[in-house]
Amino acid sequence: MEIKIYHNPKCSKSRQALALIKSKVADFEIIEYLKNPLSFKEIKLILSKLNIKPIELIRNQESIWRNNYEYKEMNDDEIINAIVNHPKLMERPIVTNNKKGRIGRPPENIIELFN
Repeated sequence: MEIKIYHNPKCSKSRQALALIKSKVADFEIIEYLKNPLSFKEIKLILSKLNIKPIELIRNQESIWRNNYEYKEMNDDEIINAIVNHPKLMERPIVTNNKKGRIGRPPENIIELFN
């Protein structure tokens, strides 16, 4: 089982999720998406594993969202492109395995991915 965490080390929930992963599995991948922004294709894959719409992945309290996108009519691809251009807009932490994913808010949401 391939576990990945899309991680922001400055986020307390992301750090809690990482600690939970370390307590459950030895082999996993940490992706610091703010340092290494994700591609459109990678975000689409994450969305398919989460089984959510792109708007549900948005941190809508971020000033980037509020100042630039909040009141715009946007289709799914445009929302994904906003995340590509501004990775800070992506909800965190996200943990995926080969088949599915969960947003770790609260961190306990990710536990089912280890079974």
